[in-house]
Amino acid sequence: MLPKYKRVLLKLSGESLMGDKSFGFDTDVISQYAKDVKAIAELGVQVAIVIGGGNIYRGMNEAETGIERAHGDYMGMLATVINGMALQASLEKEGLYTRLLSAIKMEQIAEPYIRRRAIRHLEKGRIVIFGAGTGNPYFTTDTAGSLRAIEINADVILKGTRVDGIYTADPEKDPTAKKYERISFQDCISQQLKVMDMTAFTLCMENKLPIIVFDMNQPDNLRRVISGEKVGTLVK
Repeated sequence: MLPKYKRVLLKLSGESLMGDKSFGFDTDVISQYAKDVKAIAELGVQVAIVIGGGNIYRGMNEAETGIERAHGDYMGMLATVINGMALQASLEKEGLYTRLLSAIKMEQIAEPYIRRRAIRHLEKGRIVIFGAGTGNPYFTTDTAGSLRAIEINADVILKGTRVDGIYTADPEKDPTAKKYERISFQDCISQQLKVMDMTAFTLCMENKLPIIVFDMNQPDNLRRVISGEKVGTLVK
């Protein structure tokens, strides 16, 4: 079976790694993610991954914590590197070759992010994990995912979430919410559907980079998306 996409960027939230826990990560969830990534890597798909850090640290209200926004954002970037290391260990347990690239220099545990090197790793069949966001405060990991996807010439961004696509309203709160199979960038904006933060979303729209929002917690969904099956919601 030929995959529909050759090179993808998988965007995962830090919260998704928690499973049913209230903090940190659930090893069963990370293990399942690693198995799903292995399934598509074996089809010849080049995989890059960006993970958030919300399971460890989320930038909080400065008035409440006394921590200024920029400082808090750097703390969040370090959290994404911890998540990247956890996923890297799980992927390598599955027999995959990986590289963790960090936007903040920390040579003992990650390579510095260099665009050409990242592309070369992908061409050699290694799973590339991008850590530390963009390396700049005031930007989310959604923006980092969009930016890296554009830089490596990915075919699509796969946004793995807890819901199986984009709905007219939050399906966890509104049982009458209807799911979109596909939707345009403009319709997402006009209907104020929060697919990603606006900076990340605009980057994708301007560079004509499609986004697929799908339920990553459903085993085998990632392979089905790659195969071109109608899973989740396509934004283009």
